[in-house]
Amino acid sequence: MPDILHGITLINIVGIVAGILTSVSMLPQLIKTIKKKQSEDIAVGMLLVLDSGIALWIWYGFLRHDYPIIITNSFSLVVNIFMLIAHFKYKK
Repeated sequence: MPDILHGITLINIVGIVAGILTSVSMLPQLIKTIKKKQSEDIAVGMLLVLDSGIALWIWYGFLRHDYPIIITNSFSLVVNIFMLIAHFKYKK
């Protein structure tokens, strides 16, 4: 077995897959916003609350030394920050 898979359990796999799915969940909305160049339907409050929660998940990951949580939520935070930027850029 490759060394990278050493010690990976079903719990780790479920956590990693869950993290990946939630991390990419905002990508379709971001792509749609950029393509249509409009963002009126995006609730800024929701994005701010979501980004705050994601930032806390990253902090939690650091406290637990849990790299899947840190990596997937960091990606998610970047995507959501781009969504915020796109919202203000395309806001009418």
